Amino acid sequence: MPDVFINYRTGDGNDIAALIDNELANRFGKDRAFRASHSIPPGSAYPDALLMGVRRSALVLVVIGPDWLNFQSRLHDAEDWVRKEIMEAFDCGVPVVPVLAGRRTERLSKERLPDELARLAELQSVRLDTQNAEADLKRLGDLVAEMVPELYDLEHAEAAPPDPGSVSNSTGTVSGTAVQSRDFAGDLNSTVINGSAGPVHSGRGNIYQNSHHVSGGRHYSGDGMTNIEGDHRGDIRHRFGDTGSSGDDER
Repeated sequence: MPDVFINYRTGDGNDIAALIDNELANRFGKDRAFRASHSIPPGSAYPDALLMGVRRSALVLVVIGPDWLNFQSRLHDAEDWVRKEIMEAFDCGVPVVPVLAGRRTERLSKERLPDELARLAELQSVRLDTQNAEADLKRLGDLVAEMVPELYDLEHAEAAPPDPGSVSNSTGTVSGTAVQSRDFAGDLNSTVINGSAGPVHSGRGNIYQNSHHVSGGRHYSGDGMTNIEGDHRGDIRHRFGDTGSSGDDER
């Protein structure tokens, strides 16, 4: 069942209606909003679908574009669907929020509205400016969540715990190759190393890179390298580099 009905006039606010529909879907889930061109399947009787959509919704957003009031003849026409949807919301007691589309759309005034729609001018409106769309859409979404508690609860519901025996990702974001499996008991008898950008030692003992062996069991590296010493088993020596004169090495 849709929670929010989006009322709009084609040619004056349908692009804003689509933005709102997309925002609500991303935030609360698919099919939580009703928008005629998106929600009514081909071949369906749209008059029944529109009126039923209003009746079953918890909130109606009336998108008012800069030319909305210029459709005066249609606003006075009892068969105009924009008017009929708003009237249906009034008759059914569904809350209505006018959404002013763009910076130059003025607030409604009773003098320019048919008597049946005059209540729209008394309702607090919100503005949605495409040049500030991200912030305005978030603000509108916050308002919708506040006015429709079911959507608020849906958005803030805690994630369900994983099923017993299921495997979930606990490695986080990694750069390179990661292998994740279930818990291990006992020793791992093999080592997999992939994409190394430097020396790797997976066993016991010391590792020397660009080093030179000198008396006393010491190994000195070249510029910017590290001296590593001590007893070890199974030396690993990377290609010897230029260590300079022997005098320098044995200082």
